Amino acid sequence: MSNINLIIEERPADIGNFMVGRLLPFRGKRMVGPFIFIDHMGPVSMDERHNMDVAPHPHIGLSTLTYLFEGHIMHRDTLGTVMEINPGEVNWMTAGKGIVHSERTPDYLRGLNKNLHGLQIWVALPKHLEEMDPEFVHISKEKIPAWEQDGVHYKLIAGEAFGKRSPVPAYCKLFLIEIKSKERTTVKIGHELTGEAGMYILEGSVESEGFTYEPKRILVAKDSSLCEFTINANTTVYIFGGEPFPESRHIYWNFVASNLELIEKAKANWAAQLFPKIEGETGFVPLPPSDPSVKQKQ
Repeated sequence: MSNINLIIEERPADIGNFMVGRLLPFRGKRMVGPFIFIDHMGPVSMDERHNMDVAPHPHIGLSTLTYLFEGHIMHRDTLGTVMEINPGEVNWMTAGKGIVHSERTPDYLRGLNKNLHGLQIWVALPKHLEEMDPEFVHISKEKIPAWEQDGVHYKLIAGEAFGKRSPVPAYCKLFLIEIKSKERTTVKIGHELTGEAGMYILEGSVESEGFTYEPKRILVAKDSSLCEFTINANTTVYIFGGEPFPESRHIYWNFVASNLELIEKAKANWAAQLFPKIEGETGFVPLPPSDPSVKQKQ
């Protein structure tokens, strides 16, 4: 019997003036461990007239993880953070009780041809930390654990696995692992994983129990301890997941919470523009009148 419980295909979504491939949430699987939202950005080429401009918008109840394969994004938030993220680095922003941020093409690239490609990920916070003070941490690529074993390249972007720990300050048990191989080989990592596990195929293909799986989809495992597959040549995958929470989560637009009252409060505060402002920013993303695509329990 196959260990694959569900296959989730990318679906197009508009995040302002920028299209992405949405992977989570999905109607058949709201979360994988604490991971509640994954967007695949690009790859996209922008000419001198086009830029990424995601205006100020709020979050509550989650941590965001931005990881780029190509390109550059300037992050600004209401903590006063101004941080450019480059390929291989991690921007980790914990919203807690509320934060506002913007994501734009850096000034020095505006008016030039440029490319952008990466992942935008949300990790829900444990219930007792949903209203913590917001935080922001930038992790350089040199600090992210990376190693090679049997010709396969591994990188522990976040969480704990393989007896290693990422410096990304996660608040729950999780893992986000990059696996690359230039040659066809078998990968056995089930004993390293606990809780739920999913695999995102970025490029190349993998094989499991006689089936071949192509890019732009998530494979959700029935049992993370049985995570074994054949990775074909020139393939990159991301294994993610962790311990699920005992409570379900609600998600509405950019708000995540175990209690609907927290979401309603955030909606009202954003509509009234009571969130803090970002110094030097103008404009904002208005509260959508409804969000039926994601306004559901886990």
